[in-house]
Amino acid sequence: MHWAQENKEYERRLDVLWRASGNFFGILLCIVLSSCETLNGFACGRSEQRAIQEFVYFGTDTPSGSVTPEDWARFLSEAVTSRFPEGFSVWQASGQWRAASGVIVNEPTYVLSMIHAGDAATNKAMQGILTAYKTRFQQEAVLRVTASVCTSL
Repeated sequence: MHWAQENKEYERRLDVLWRASGNFFGILLCIVLSSCETLNGFACGRSEQRAIQEFVYFGTDTPSGSVTPEDWARFLSEAVTSRFPEGFSVWQASGQWRAASGVIVNEPTYVLSMIHAGDAATNKAMQGILTAYKTRFQQEAVLRVTASVCTSL
């Protein structure tokens, strides 16, 4: 009889441990799932919103010369402002990159920066800008850098 009582006590303790470990893993799962935002890189503050920041680098050397300031202004008006009337920033830079031929190219560059929601329509609009520039100015490549950011006004 003594052995049976010890066995029941042992089974009761195993049951308690099993339930406790189940609770522990359930809590652990909740913590992991609630921290997925930080696993994606960061969590924004209460007064901030998540957004996408784009930097697009447009080289200005072309097979027939270079993109003039007038050409660039026309491109911005027709291809960028029409797709992103909310606004953007642009500045000039000096760029260097390796062409597909292996040649190192140094050229004046325009950098376009914008912040947007990052939805499918915006991505399609950005692709349209890159394609328009490559086609209009016979470019081999246009560099697009995308990053998740927090914004506030």
